[in-house]
Amino acid sequence: MTDGGLQRVVAVDWSGDKGPGQRKKIWAGVWTASTAKVTLESGRTREELFAWLVERARETPRMVVGLDCCFSFPAWFLAEHGCATVFDFWRHVADGQGERWLARECEEVARDERFWGKPHKRPEQFCGVGLHRSMRSTDMENKITPKMLEGDPERAAKVKGITPKSPFQIGGSGSVGTGSLRAMPFLLRLREAGFRVWPFESASFDGKKPQSLVVEMYTRLLTGAVKKSNPVARREYLLAKKKSDAAYVGLSRGVMAKAMGSEDAFDALVCCMEMVRWRGEFAGLRATRDEVLRLEGITWRPGVGGSSTLKEEDGQ
Repeated sequence: MTDGGLQRVVAVDWSGDKGPGQRKKIWAGVWTASTAKVTLESGRTREELFAWLVERARETPRMVVGLDCCFSFPAWFLAEHGCATVFDFWRHVADGQGERWLARECEEVARDERFWGKPHKRPEQFCGVGLHRSMRSTDMENKITPKMLEGDPERAAKVKGITPKSPFQIGGSGSVGTGSLRAMPFLLRLREAGFRVWPFESASFDGKKPQSLVVEMYTRLLTGAVKKSNPVARREYLLAKKKSDAAYVGLSRGVMAKAMGSEDAFDALVCCMEMVRWRGEFAGLRATRDEVLRLEGITWRPGVGGSSTLKEEDGQ
């Protein structure tokens, strides 16, 4: 499998922070084919990141960007808001609905109690047997199970018990809802700037006008089980990689130091390295024809693009 002439891979450790914390929390791991080098970058706000990615796309259009947030919500929720496509939903979020959902207390409208997180508890309708309603199909698929990792006991041991969070969770440990809702206007703008977004659209690196591609990623699926918040654990993980994985041998001391010193930088680096390792898959990603997945999206992981369950659309 070829990489479609891929020129750049960018793994973004995203943040839903509304203030100056964006510059500290948003990190990008960047691999450039022309130099075969990996860098780690931070210091940008979401607006600055958007402008930087658009500029990089002009420079190297055969580029894939991984973003660690949910690209959508459960299909039933989109239908409830009258959204026939995920792009309709992104516009709905960008028009102000996203910030209304994120408000802890809304004065002008009643708070949607399905969005939870400190100080609000998970709603009863999303507990027990109702848990699946708060998750997308791809979230349930990414709950690590022996079946998913059949034939790969080593990886199964590393990622045992990994469970993605619901996009309705907007506060508390591991919440992804805030970052996801603040990513959707960003995704809409990237698409308007010429990026394609998988699985709603196929990769298009060929021809005279190649287009950059954006995919949803889940960092824990790519890093495996590691206590990322612990500097010692990060250091041990990276040093072990440096000894056992040829891809890590060429990393500079500066890159290694940044990843050891920051959980966000660590995620960006490891995800970038895994995306580079599997870069041959991105050119073959095709838009799904599955009606639910066309609304909810799919979290990219190695091998998922070739799954027969995606009902991939040929000829796009």
